[in-house]
Amino acid sequence: MREDYELVTEPLKAGGLTLKPPVIIAGPCSAESEEQVMQTARELASGGISFFRAGIWKPRTRPGAFEGVGVDGLPWLRSVKRETGMAVAIEVANAHHVYEALKYDIDIVWVGARTTANPFAVQEVAEALKGVDIPVFVKNPVNPDFDLWLGAFERLNRMGIRQLGAIHRGFSSFNGSIYRNQPLWDIPLRFRELFPQIPMINDPSHISGKRELVFQVAAKALALGFDGLIIESHINPVNALSDKDQQVIPSVLITELMAIMNEVASSAGSKENPELEELRRRIDSCDYDLLVTLVNRMMVAEKIGRFKKEHNMPVLQNNRWSELLSSRQNEGKNIGLSEEFISGLFDFIHRESVRQQNKSENIE
Repeated sequence: MREDYELVTEPLKAGGLTLKPPVIIAGPCSAESEEQVMQTARELASGGISFFRAGIWKPRTRPGAFEGVGVDGLPWLRSVKRETGMAVAIEVANAHHVYEALKYDIDIVWVGARTTANPFAVQEVAEALKGVDIPVFVKNPVNPDFDLWLGAFERLNRMGIRQLGAIHRGFSSFNGSIYRNQPLWDIPLRFRELFPQIPMINDPSHISGKRELVFQVAAKALALGFDGLIIESHINPVNALSDKDQQVIPSVLITELMAIMNEVASSAGSKENPELEELRRRIDSCDYDLLVTLVNRMMVAEKIGRFKKEHNMPVLQNNRWSELLSSRQNEGKNIGLSEEFISGLFDFIHRESVRQQNKSENIE
C-alpha cells in the first residue's frame, strides 16, 4: 500500500510575474517560424496577456506529422521575453528538453498528458528539474487515472520542486464525442478539493478540439472556479502546422476572454457560503458531463437511424426497447436508483432517440 504523501508547494512566480487567478497562458500550438511566433506574441501582449506558450517539441500520435522545430525555436521565445516582457512556457518530455529550456531561460514548463502517463518519463523530467525554482505544470494523463496524475506531482515534489500547478486537458475516449477529449469535470474538481494549494487551470483547446467550442469550455471552467486557462492562439489558424482546428486568432481570444471574465466577475458577488458554492460547482460539473453524454448518445442514435434506413429496417423496434428498459432498470437498481426514476428518464431519452433516428431517415 502506497504511503500518504503531503505535497509541499509555494506560490507560482515566473519571469518576475506572479501567476494570480485568472491566469491566462496563450500562444500557438507549435512554434513554426520566428515571424509567426513574434507576431502572435505582440498581438497577445497588446491585449494584456502576460504568459506566452508555444510548442517546441510536439509529441504526435503518429509519425509523419509536424513534430516541432526543436531547439531552433527557443531563441524566438527568448526574443518574445525581451520584446514584450511576457513570461514564456513550453512542454518538456525528457531531460534533454529540460536542459535546453533552462539554457534559454524558459520561465514555465509543463509535463504533457502522454508524459504524465509514463512514470519513467516523469521521473526523468523531475530529476532534470531538481534544484530549479520555476513553475512546473502537470497535465492530467490521457486516461482518467487519478493516482497516475497525483503520482507525477509526488515525483516532482520529491525532487524539491515546490512551484506546482495542474492543467486539466480532458481525457481520451474511444467513442465519438462532440469533444476531442471528454472533460470529466469531477476529476479535476476532486483534485482541487484534495489539494487546494495547487492552482488548477483548464485547457479548453484540447478538450474542445474545435475553435467554435473553445470559449464555451473556457467559460464553464472559470464558472467552476478554475484558476485560469491555457489556450492555443495562432495568427493564421487555418494554415497552422498542428491542431489548426482548435486554435483561435489573438484578437478573437482577447475579445471573448474579456466577455467571459466580465460575466464571471459579475456573478462572483452573489456567492453565498463557500462550502455550499463548492458543492454547487460539483453539481454543475456533473450536470454538464451528463448533457455531453446525452449529446454523444444522440449522435450514436442518428448513426443507427442511417443504418436502419440503408437496410430497410423500421425505426421503432418494441422488443429492443423493452429489453433496453428492463436492463437499465436492473442496472439502476443495483446502484441505488428507483425503477420509477429510470423508467421516466429513459422514456424521455428513448423518445428523443427515435426522433433522431427519424431525422436520419429523412436525410437524403
